[in-house]
Amino acid sequence: MIFLELVLQNFGPYSGKQVINLNPQIDEDNVRPIILFGGMNGGGKTTLMDAIRLALYGQRAQCSTRGNISYSDFLTQCVNSKSTPTEKTRIELVFEHIEEDKPVRYRIVRTWEKNPKDGKDHLGILGDDETWPIDSLANIWDEYIENILPLGISNLFLFDGEQVKELAEQEIPPPIVVDAINGLLGLELADKLAIDLEILVNRKKREFADTKDLAKLEEIETRLHEKQAEYENNQIKLANLNIEVTELEKIHEEALDKFVNEGGKIAAERSQLEQQRAEKIKVANNVRESLCELASDVLPLALISPLLSQVQRQGEKELKNQQIQLAKDVLIARDERLINWLQQLNLESNKVTNIQCFLAEDINNLYTNNVSTENTWLNGDEESLSLLDNITYRLQAAESTAQKQLDELNNYEEQILTLERQVQTAAAPEEYTKLQKAVKEAQNEFNKIQSQSQTMTQKVIELDTEIKKLRQELNEYTVENIKFQNSEHIIDSAARVQQTLKVFRERLTLRKLNKLEEEVKNCFLYLLHKSDLVHRIAIDSKTFGLSLYDLNGKPVPKHRLSAGEKQLLAIAFLWGLAKVSGRRLPVAIDTPLGRLDSSHRNNLVERYFPSASHQVILLSTDTEIGKKEYQNLQETEAIAREYLLQYNSGKRETTIKPGYFW
Repeated sequence: MIFLELVLQNFGPYSGKQVINLNPQIDEDNVRPIILFGGMNGGGKTTLMDAIRLALYGQRAQCSTRGNISYSDFLTQCVNSKSTPTEKTRIELVFEHIEEDKPVRYRIVRTWEKNPKDGKDHLGILGDDETWPIDSLANIWDEYIENILPLGISNLFLFDGEQVKELAEQEIPPPIVVDAINGLLGLELADKLAIDLEILVNRKKREFADTKDLAKLEEIETRLHEKQAEYENNQIKLANLNIEVTELEKIHEEALDKFVNEGGKIAAERSQLEQQRAEKIKVANNVRESLCELASDVLPLALISPLLSQVQRQGEKELKNQQIQLAKDVLIARDERLINWLQQLNLESNKVTNIQCFLAEDINNLYTNNVSTENTWLNGDEESLSLLDNITYRLQAAESTAQKQLDELNNYEEQILTLERQVQTAAAPEEYTKLQKAVKEAQNEFNKIQSQSQTMTQKVIELDTEIKKLRQELNEYTVENIKFQNSEHIIDSAARVQQTLKVFRERLTLRKLNKLEEEVKNCFLYLLHKSDLVHRIAIDSKTFGLSLYDLNGKPVPKHRLSAGEKQLLAIAFLWGLAKVSGRRLPVAIDTPLGRLDSSHRNNLVERYFPSASHQVILLSTDTEIGKKEYQNLQETEAIAREYLLQYNSGKRETTIKPGYFW
């Protein structure tokens, strides 16, 4: 089955006539699965899903905004607010599927006006030529569409992010999903046949019962019907209570968030924060005292550090000059002794004179090259210079220590400032009391409704047990007290068939579930891209709840999964069901990625959307399938068509334009 075209005329926010091409085939050789719709919240995405459901199922459609109102009121509610009383609202859905190995195309047309007289829409079915309505098909349309896309399983192919969230958060699937699973796996046929056989047997027994037996049978059947009616009413009450539990749980969470965000938590910790602030102030004061001690020693000399360096250099120069002068005097005295000794050796006078000139010139050169011409003004001795070196070393150490302590002091001051801000943002005592009271009241309301829900659940279980006992009593009574005469073989055969059906259903369930378990596991690991998390997935044959096991066969508690992994598990469950069903049906997803983080979102975009079905209709906001995800789908050539739902808040109208947000 493929959806080819959707036409909306004066439906919801869609004013006038708007035609949407849903065909995934771009040309003869190019088919891409995804039809992408972009729109902001409140722009009409969910209305498109409702239009598809309404076109297919009419009064039976499970539309998002219908609630408990009548079908007539719902149709009036769907009429565009700007349309005139004479204008009709119209929905058309063109689809194609295979009949007798040939493709067949039909156009479903539903029209109505405000406040329809008979409370219904007008249904027309057009064939391939779209000229003559097929009245015979329109008369049996509900039975016909059940053979193609049964209403019971439609929620597994036309779903939204909230449905995935609900499926991900619950330990067992909700009743609507359980019913869809039974229908998808073909299990409802065995249950329906068993019920039909039970009706047939009871009818035959009533035909041949005497007056007393008949009265007893009627009494048991009356009690049975009363209990069944009470059971159904309590189930409805339980469903409503569960909705209240969910709403009150949300209110309680919002109250807790408000308690934390508006300073309630900080107010509760005020004394601890003030104690931490006092400790930080004490440590900061200790650091300040240490800095004062440093300032009372050599640290103030850091203000004249350049002068100290200059004095040190000048002292070293003057000391060097003094040492050179002393060396010169020592050398002159030694040279005089050398000349006297040479004269005693009776050397030639000119040689002695040359030696004497060489020594005088050498001393003069040595002195000239090493003695500074600068003025001497310090006149410091070696001990003074040593003392200056010691002061310079101590000053450097003091500066390093002071810098570290200044950094510590700044850090403590920042911490003190942060703590002061936290204390300042804490709620006032009266506001804290108000917030605490709101949390307590929300908790009490939640506990009250949860207790009522648990009580009602127990009552439903007890009624179910009573109904089973009454059915058993009815069966035993009729078996023991009624002679079936000519119909005895029918009753006996029916009992054997019922037993066979029970065994058949159990074996069929196991066989189908074994295949489903493998498909769900494969889909989950493919989406998760993490092969070491789960080795096997088991599905309970009665509740259809999922159990996960690791490589060692040990259970993997569902709470160990992250929120994103739970979402992927729910999607893998739906995907696995679609695969096991063997039905080639389109998949439409409203708000597909709203609750997923970036990594799991990428897995879904890259692995699920292009492979979920031969036709995948996505209705997304700009934050779900964003620019990055959109480019990814474009690069993999997965998008066949894209549309943007432009909502005009002034006119309260939505216009469908080609293209996406970017």
